[in-house]
Amino acid sequence: MSDQTFTKTTDRSPSRERQRGTESTTETEEEHAGLRCPECSGNVITDDEHGETVCDDCGLVITEDSVDRGPEWRAFDSAEKDQKSRVGAPTTNTMHDKGLSTNIDWRNKDAYGRSLGARQRQKMQRLRKWNERFRTRDSKERNLKQALGEIDRMASAVGLPDNVRETASVIYRRALDEDLLPGRSIEGVSTSCVYAAARMAGVPRSLDEIADVSRVEKSEIARTYRYVVRELSLEVRPADPEQYVPRFASSLELSEESEMRAKQLLKNAKEQGVHSGKSPVGLAAAAVYAAALLTNEKTTQAAVSEVADISEVTIRNRYHELLEAEEEMLV
Repeated sequence: MSDQTFTKTTDRSPSRERQRGTESTTETEEEHAGLRCPECSGNVITDDEHGETVCDDCGLVITEDSVDRGPEWRAFDSAEKDQKSRVGAPTTNTMHDKGLSTNIDWRNKDAYGRSLGARQRQKMQRLRKWNERFRTRDSKERNLKQALGEIDRMASAVGLPDNVRETASVIYRRALDEDLLPGRSIEGVSTSCVYAAARMAGVPRSLDEIADVSRVEKSEIARTYRYVVRELSLEVRPADPEQYVPRFASSLELSEESEMRAKQLLKNAKEQGVHSGKSPVGLAAAAVYAAALLTNEKTTQAAVSEVADISEVTIRNRYHELLEAEEEMLV
């Protein structure tokens, strides 16, 4: 055993090594499951914080000063950002090439911020054109690029988070790989993917809200959605009216008390079976309106109707049903 390979620690007790290794190396234990300590044949773990590989049982430091190959995302100022410029953006499914290709900046300036000359501008314009052509080499990539652009546009329009956009992009990629697109429009399939991803993530949007920002009809969205869910065997649970309540209450600037009261009304309605066969959006809107009145907060049916994109007649009908269900619970 050479001294260069294995170094026995003298100022670190085994218990201290085990404690330090356990705290910072939980995620890397599996990587060294097959390695054994040369001294005691114990488990070997990696301490990424200190750049060492140690034995979890006896505390032997097997290797040290390892290179951290992880990305350097964090930067606190522009100078530090420039120093870490070797690190690119993380890969993402929301781009057709997953963000691995090169982009040529649209600004006609060099690395020092100076404007390019006329000939250089013409050259860069030609390079941008050919770079864009090479990024989408076939019809499948052009299809994917257009669809992912639509997904990003619609998700932004209805205020969906990044994780929903990633999920929608993955669903569309699966649909493209399963050859589900022939006979259907790119916009229709991408819209149905956004609708399904929002429901799967627990931040559902109504079909009317999705249709408002889509370029296809509501009937086509619903038909394509059912087809995609069936063919890809997606696990999409029925929308829960309570999932709409926080968004409606926030848009109407209602208090947390009203929000909790609305959720309680919906729970009572479920126990009484009132929610069966009813639109979850209509129930949520009626619950928010009823809760606002019960907590003496000012709101109107028109305001709730505008936020929930549901008719006032539906709100009034569901409103009476929710109050009746609560009265039956108290009897």
